[in-house]
Amino acid sequence: MRIALVIYGSLDTVSGGYLYDRKLVSHLRARGDAVEVISLPWRNYARHLLDNASTALTERLRAGRYDVLLQDELNHPSLLTVNRAWSGRIQSRRSPIVSIVHHLRASETHPAWTMPIYRRVERAYLRSCDAFVFNSETTRDSVAALAGRATPHVIAYPAGDRFSAPPAAERIVDGVLRLIFVGNVSARKGLHTLFDALAQVRCAWTLDVVGSESVEPAYAARMRARAQTLGLMDKLRWHGRLDDAQLAGMYAAADALVAPSQYEGFGIVYLEAMGFGVPVIASSAGAARETVTDGVDGFLVPPEEAEVLAAAIERLAVAARLTAMRVAARERFARHPGWEAACAQIRAFLLTLTLSAAPPAQSRG
Repeated sequence: MRIALVIYGSLDTVSGGYLYDRKLVSHLRARGDAVEVISLPWRNYARHLLDNASTALTERLRAGRYDVLLQDELNHPSLLTVNRAWSGRIQSRRSPIVSIVHHLRASETHPAWTMPIYRRVERAYLRSCDAFVFNSETTRDSVAALAGRATPHVIAYPAGDRFSAPPAAERIVDGVLRLIFVGNVSARKGLHTLFDALAQVRCAWTLDVVGSESVEPAYAARMRARAQTLGLMDKLRWHGRLDDAQLAGMYAAADALVAPSQYEGFGIVYLEAMGFGVPVIASSAGAARETVTDGVDGFLVPPEEAEVLAAAIERLAVAARLTAMRVAARERFARHPGWEAACAQIRAFLLTLTLSAAPPAQSRG
């Protein structure tokens, strides 16, 4: 297959969605498919909408003679004109437009006046696509609710096996709960809720904050100030972005991952932590319930509920419960398919789409 993948910025951007895209591109190329990554510049939402005034991308895609147009749904405000033009082509064979949906902008929390705009634009984009790749059932259902349809599609769950699975190891129980937060330091990831919760926690704890502070620098600055005001700084360690080896070491030393996001379309870090026998405290909003079983291998708490989050953290301070959850976390990780299986599932789906888009064989009679 000859495939175009449209993204914003660099494929090496650090986030779960870009990791998913990188794994898929690597798999497709390893199977002999030609994948051209077409990068659009990062702008604000309004300027992304202005991308539709240009025909340059449409002309470039038409010249490429691709079998499949893959689009990361994150790019939706820039692609309305492209998809309309592509769908209007008069030819015997039209390559399908396939959107990779990690989660919808309309599922996030934004100022109330912007939400009708986001929903309208995103709905129009989703209805312009021929097929979808979803990272969870939750994402599929949110697309169906907004666009009125979500087919044809494939659900290919992300995986957590990019690290070599370490052998099960006994943790040293010294009465201090070692917590880790992994994610870009942005409002959606809920670090403010975690800080407010930790200010209420009565057991001994430490927290390692792993993630870039450059995504939302003003928010990151507020979080450092908030930690200082709440008297948490002596128990926090700020690490910024880490490479895979460093992050693996952080997981291996942790007792629990705390990820109180406002919303997640999946949450790859949940599985990654579980691979190290680390239970997860995650938000009940979004797809965490498809990975985390409340009370078994972690806890699910409502977003923005600091008091409930504090209670969940304290429940992990019981040694017997923490030990049982560590075992359950590793078992949950072991049951989940790896990246190879997920990407193979997507490729098989794309092949069926290209076959169905092929022109009928001409009669030789």
